[in-house]
Amino acid sequence: MPPSADALEATPASHGDRSFFGHPRGLSTLFFTEMWERFSYYGMRALLILFMTAAPASGGLGFDTGTAGAVYGLYTSAVYLTALPGGWIADRLIGQRSAVLYGGILISTGHFSMAFPSMTTFYLGLLLIVVGTGLLKGNISVLVGQLYAPGDSRRDAGFSIYYMGINLGAFIAPLVCGFLGQRVNWHLGFAAAGVGMVFGIVQYTYGGRHLGTAGLHPVPAESLEEAHDLKRHALKWAGAILGSSLVLGVLLWAGLLPITPAQVADAAGVFLVLTTVALFGWVFFGGDWTPNERRRLYLIGVLFLAASIFWSEFEQAGTTLNLFADRNTQNTMMGWNFPSSWYQSANALFIIVFAPLFAMLWLRLGSREPASPVKFAFGLIGVGVGFAILIPAARTAETGVLVSPLWLIALYLIHTWAELCLSPVGLSSMTRLAPARVAGLMMGVWFLAVSVGNFIGGRLSTLYEAWRLPNLFGVVGAFGIVCGVLLLVLSPPMKGWMGEVR
Repeated sequence: MPPSADALEATPASHGDRSFFGHPRGLSTLFFTEMWERFSYYGMRALLILFMTAAPASGGLGFDTGTAGAVYGLYTSAVYLTALPGGWIADRLIGQRSAVLYGGILISTGHFSMAFPSMTTFYLGLLLIVVGTGLLKGNISVLVGQLYAPGDSRRDAGFSIYYMGINLGAFIAPLVCGFLGQRVNWHLGFAAAGVGMVFGIVQYTYGGRHLGTAGLHPVPAESLEEAHDLKRHALKWAGAILGSSLVLGVLLWAGLLPITPAQVADAAGVFLVLTTVALFGWVFFGGDWTPNERRRLYLIGVLFLAASIFWSEFEQAGTTLNLFADRNTQNTMMGWNFPSSWYQSANALFIIVFAPLFAMLWLRLGSREPASPVKFAFGLIGVGVGFAILIPAARTAETGVLVSPLWLIALYLIHTWAELCLSPVGLSSMTRLAPARVAGLMMGVWFLAVSVGNFIGGRLSTLYEAWRLPNLFGVVGAFGIVCGVLLLVLSPPMKGWMGEVR
């Protein structure tokens, strides 16, 4: 028999469970699982474009920045895009608990695959990490929510603790994996990311008893017949995708199908555009919306565009800014030379420091707290200003002089403030503005915006060697500032579209 709806509720014992800083004990299990997952993701991400552009003599792949940027953008875009089918698989087929476990296993396998020096294992590793992250990333957040019964006042604070785990993992990862990868061996750095995910899997399995019934079962089907049909169709699609992937892999390996990474990235870009157009075409024209709902959907469209632009600039951290740190920055502090990948820890550290201060600021402002469109505008302006302040450093770098690390530290500080204006309210705004019948779909819209932004960000890095650095940083910065100012100017009428939502 399919599980009853009651089986999907949080364990009643969680009401009185305050063994983890006043929260259910299961929160510690999910905290450390997500910490190690982010350790693995950001550890590999800190090395990825540096490894791809490094000379083969030093163990790298020797890609030009155009090819490396295309691969990077496709990878980071797919990581967020697969959260949509990953959520569906968990909801309808295996439950969030199993999805997180299987996702972690695939992620660690992917990192270990990249620990072997060959093109085949490199691309296989990226694919496994993409699929694994799609299963884990969104579903572990659902598990956090299921630890709390409806109306439990600890829920928001619990998510705040959980997000500290995300940033703790993102802070530690570049320090460990970056050092091993750049100073010892690239593949040892990738292996360290895999070891981190294994730690996460072990403690997740061991601590599963503290999660109660959270995420054990998928959403029950209407009937046994529907459940069987669902699984049969899912197996059919899975078999078709797996078979097609194997055939494609064999053809590429044998050289019978000469496809370049740039061509694959171009095709993925077309797919993203078509997906976005189809989604919003259906949202705007396919539903029987009330006038108030339609106005909110228009605002969601504007915020989607703003978020995509923001992430396309913010995610330059892993591409153009990572290359600038490696090639044009004097990576020395108090006489000690450190790996360029260590800059990737700056954002996470600043988040840990400033997130509580921003939360206090919004509470202090009370009724004067800026509306969502205004916060999004601040985020766009901030990410643009971060690039603008780097222009003088880029001009100095053109003369062959290595610039001070303080330039990049200042940029990451401003980008962190910008992120705190936009990112925490992004998903909340999507779900609060969406009509109730498409609330789940609007959660997917936020992931799609992050995916589109990451893809564009990867493609922007292809200009690193084609443009003068002051021009590249100037154009990127100016675009963010102009878009932010435009959104700020248009925010008063947009507040009206929000209705009673603030």
